Amino acid sequence: METEAAKMIGAGLAAIGVIGGGVGVGTVWANYMTAVARNPSMEDKLRTPAFLGFALSEATALFALVIALIILFT
Repeated sequence: METEAAKMIGAGLAAIGVIGGGVGVGTVWANYMTAVARNPSMEDKLRTPAFLGFALSEATALFALVIALIILFT
């Protein structure tokens, strides 16, 4: 197998991790909206953990993207 083809396959496989980030972000915000809809008085207390969960989920997607780009361009 040629080196360029192996790089493309490896980058594609590494980019699969971005899907997990999207699913995680969707789950965090869906659960936040459900919790606020059930108890609106807790909105301020739930906002910080929701943003923390969003940031951590998005970070995993960014790490996967960076690894894919490193594989692709080195």
